[in-house]
Amino acid sequence: MTSVEEDRPRALLAGASRWWVRLLPWAVAFVLCVALLPTTIVVLTADYGLSGGPASALAVAQAAPLLLAVVRPLRAWYVIFAADVAGALALLTVDFEARLLWPFPPMEIVGYVGLCLALGLRERRRTLLLVWLATAAANVGLGFAAPHGFGAKGLLLTILGGVALLLGGVLRERYEVQRRLAEQETISEAERGRRTLLEERARIARELHDVVAHHMSVITVQADTAEYRLAALPPDVREEFTSIAATARESLGEMRRLLGVLRNEEAHGELVPQPGLTQIAQLVEATARTVGPVEFTPCDAEVPEAVGLSAYRIVQEALANVVRHAPGAATRVSLSVSEPGAEGGDRLTVLVVNGPPPEPPAAPLEVGGTGHGLVGMRERVRIIGGTLDVGPLPDGGFRIAARLPLTEEDFT
Repeated sequence: MTSVEEDRPRALLAGASRWWVRLLPWAVAFVLCVALLPTTIVVLTADYGLSGGPASALAVAQAAPLLLAVVRPLRAWYVIFAADVAGALALLTVDFEARLLWPFPPMEIVGYVGLCLALGLRERRRTLLLVWLATAAANVGLGFAAPHGFGAKGLLLTILGGVALLLGGVLRERYEVQRRLAEQETISEAERGRRTLLEERARIARELHDVVAHHMSVITVQADTAEYRLAALPPDVREEFTSIAATARESLGEMRRLLGVLRNEEAHGELVPQPGLTQIAQLVEATARTVGPVEFTPCDAEVPEAVGLSAYRIVQEALANVVRHAPGAATRVSLSVSEPGAEGGDRLTVLVVNGPPPEPPAAPLEVGGTGHGLVGMRERVRIIGGTLDVGPLPDGGFRIAARLPLTEEDFT
């Protein structure tokens, strides 16, 4: 069933986004068929003197396949080309005036040009070249049997057909180029988003390493010094502390080796202690000096270092967006901890809200940004099991709200 659907021919311009463009080939083919069918019969009988039976048969063979050309133009060309050559030979059996066009009357040229345009929109260059060569060969070959001489006007079918083939081919290749560019842009955008996400994950891993490494170091020191700090430890307890210290040192070494893979030559500056809630006030103060008033509601609660680091980075990115997109806008940064009995457990709420800028910035303050700043926020919140809500406000401002769990049982 699938192979049958894949082999099913598609109409010309079937991939167009607008409905009237998709219907255009059918409308043109129908108009040509309806107009050329009776015209061909009348011209062949009245002007050229051909009898009604052969004239009607030729008219049907030359006009009706134009409807087929919408879906299978090459098959329609076989029929129409053969009918046009047969019509030229049939006209040699009658005596017509020298002023009349031969070997192909005007109505045949009109239908053939429309057919060539359909061929150009569907077929490859090699096929178009072969069609034009066949047309030229038939046109020149019939010219040797011309009853009234053969001049430049006898080559109209070859000239106009070639122009239509060229025009259709150019339009088709232009469409293919635009389609491939659109596909490449879509792929590139997806790759940029994926690369940004991977880079942010690596950065989060590097930062969390510094947090976890600190705790592991404390465990190692406490286990190593336990026999000196605690008097009269039983031998089995002393051995247990020694095993804990050895395991902690081994884990710390594994983490450092893993960090060596994640760090790059540009990441050495990240070896400094990671910031937390206490550094957010300094961040807000620096931003206020740069772009305008920032209202800050601090929180002095004790939170896990990973949560404090994530809160700092979220506020940092949110304020950076204010600087880039809404300089001078009134901004509010709020940190709060939910009550222990609140639904969902203890959580730190980070809220950054800015209003619309006093006036649109004349030029972007940052050129060449990735446009994926929110990716890092979402990834940080997801890693520690929190929630993030971002979006524009009705007055033209923007709101970022993150809820981060404070208990390790909630981390996912």
